[in-house]
Amino acid sequence: MFNVAVIGSGTMGNGIAHVFAQHGFPVALIDINQPALDKALGTIGKNLDRQVTKGSLTADDKAATLGRLTPYTTLADGVRNAQLVVEAATENIDLKLKIFRDLDQHAPQDAILASNTSSISITQIAAVTQRPAQVIGMHFMNPVPVMQLVEVIRGYATSDAVTTQVMDLARQLSKTPVEVNDYPGFVANRILMPMINEAIYTLFEGVAGVAEIDTVMKLGMAHPMGPLQLADFIGLDVCLAILKVLHEGLGNPKYAPCPLLVNMVAAGRLGVKSGEGFYSWGHGTKDLVLAERFRK
Repeated sequence: MFNVAVIGSGTMGNGIAHVFAQHGFPVALIDINQPALDKALGTIGKNLDRQVTKGSLTADDKAATLGRLTPYTTLADGVRNAQLVVEAATENIDLKLKIFRDLDQHAPQDAILASNTSSISITQIAAVTQRPAQVIGMHFMNPVPVMQLVEVIRGYATSDAVTTQVMDLARQLSKTPVEVNDYPGFVANRILMPMINEAIYTLFEGVAGVAEIDTVMKLGMAHPMGPLQLADFIGLDVCLAILKVLHEGLGNPKYAPCPLLVNMVAAGRLGVKSGEGFYSWGHGTKDLVLAERFRK
């Protein structure tokens, strides 16, 4: 089994660590913030409890999974024995480039360095290392323990051998890997984000309200949730960041973020993570409640 290191213990990082550990991989979970690590391990434990309750795991499986997780607050210690590193830090290019420079210095020379980025160029990330052939994208979907897809993104210099190895590793996690090339937004977000942006424009221009837009897409297009609800779950700041990458990277005005999205992010209305976006999320129930601004 590969020794795996996961950098970042937030929603994506703890989900990726959970899945690798559940499938037998020793995992170093790395975050500079000890309380964040403690919270992540608690979240993984609760998610494993749900699997035990549903009968998809035994109590022994849960204990074994948790036993494969080791927290670290320093990158150098966490990646020292890693054969695969998956970076799952905030979607910020400067931060990611710093992490990969550090990884290149501290991870074993033969280690594969992967990023869970949802839009940032793998080629650009790889260029700050001395091992671009070993740098690749592993874009997991949220929630990681549930969603099947892994976008495997080849940078300009990513080797065939590394791509094959990462595709095989994804299958060992009971995931379905899809190989894509390194262009802004890859496949998932190049298609998804313009749809979300257009839904926001439709609201901004007064064509319909939040609930009406989401209902049309759910009932008319068989989407499990509407694009505005999905944007709240993704995080409106994340949506804005990805749209900026698409707009700047492709130079096409069709990717320009809607002014309403820009203003909501500036006002701190980020969706679920802030308690309010297009919907209100602080009421403690599963009911969809419109944010006060969007109530008729």
